[in-house]
Amino acid sequence: MDGPDLDRLFAFAAVAAAGGFTRAAEAEGLTQSAMSLKIRQLERELGVRLFERVGRRVSPTAAGVALLAHVERLRAAHAAAMAAIAPHRDGAVGRVVIGTGATACLHFLPGPLRALRERMPGVEIIVRTGDSADMLIDLEANRLDLALVTLPAAGRAFVVEELMADPLVAVMPAESGGAREGEPITAAELAGHPLILYESRGSTRRIVDGWFAAGGIVARPVMELSSVETIRELVGAGLGAAVLPSLAFPLGGHGAGVGIRPLDPPLDRRLGLVLRRDKVLEPGLRAMVAELQAAARAREGQAARLRRT
Repeated sequence: MDGPDLDRLFAFAAVAAAGGFTRAAEAEGLTQSAMSLKIRQLERELGVRLFERVGRRVSPTAAGVALLAHVERLRAAHAAAMAAIAPHRDGAVGRVVIGTGATACLHFLPGPLRALRERMPGVEIIVRTGDSADMLIDLEANRLDLALVTLPAAGRAFVVEELMADPLVAVMPAESGGAREGEPITAAELAGHPLILYESRGSTRRIVDGWFAAGGIVARPVMELSSVETIRELVGAGLGAAVLPSLAFPLGGHGAGVGIRPLDPPLDRRLGLVLRRDKVLEPGLRAMVAELQAAARAREGQAARLRRT
């Protein structure tokens, strides 16, 4: 059997405290008839009289006195519950679990994460890295709140927003093709160098293999690695050439010992934000999405300015 709702119980406590329906109604911002109706409904639910009139004052019956002690505890518990969730409602506390690839984690996420931490210092941020396919599995299982992945991201359960394009570039040793920095390079020319590429199971590697295939080349890497930083170091050591996301390099510059050449034809991967369609956008998660969107706009704006110079 369902018990009486809190609103009627709290109305009962208000009448008991005020000693009358009129004063209680005024205190609660109700009409006297509305307050009286709440008490009649409560008495009907409980099957007992809760008030009796003594002179001009309304006092609780014995049943009302017995109930009142419990209502006061309910009121205290209700107030504590509302106080506990208030920081979550205001975004002062909470948790956001975001999944992404290692490159975006190292070279894109720090700025948005720092901005969110300054904006909402009480929000716990957890970052998990992995392949896009793994991130989508975790997102569908609700182990992640948000995924920043290489598109496409298929799934009826998802809402997908393209965030930005990340051009892929050839990275070559400075003494072996990298000296012609800025000069486009074809798949045939690039395949003439030892290739150091991403592991074959990743989304970016599939994009790169497709680019080589469009140029009539089957990419045969001498090394396959999961770390863009390791690939970059090996290229800098003169051990081969690679195709890497431009996100891995500072806009307008890169590490010593390597040269960057655009691909011919151009190639990019698209990064997108993916959430479950039924995900509740609590304040921390909503703010995280906004910071990622702002960071993407800022990066694309900076890239556009560099292209004009």
